[in-house]
Amino acid sequence: MRRFHHISFYHAFQGLKTTFLSQPNLRLHLLAAGIVLMAGIYFQLTRWEWLILMFTVMWVLVTEMVNTVIEAICDLLTSDYHREVKVAKDVASAMVLVGTLGAVMVGVVIFLPYLLNWFSL
Repeated sequence: MRRFHHISFYHAFQGLKTTFLSQPNLRLHLLAAGIVLMAGIYFQLTRWEWLILMFTVMWVLVTEMVNTVIEAICDLLTSDYHREVKVAKDVASAMVLVGTLGAVMVGVVIFLPYLLNWFSL
């Protein structure tokens, strides 16, 4: 059977919509990304700084979506308590936390020199 790419894109955008509507943390990450975008425009970041920031933002969003997938699969498989399900969900959440902390560190490294310069006006 022949597969049409527009249908694949439709499902991909449905996944983005579902994640956006069902995951408050993703919306928080998007808000933070918007603030970072505005700060980057204001401080006129270099091409390499933009590249690093874009990769970092995408990394956090992807980890949030993978966490959502893992939680959904675990919830689909069982509604009973299982230690293995708890481990899977906890580790998936920790993945998002580590990615977010890494993003904060990248943000500090990139923006701190600009902020120090800006406050020394």
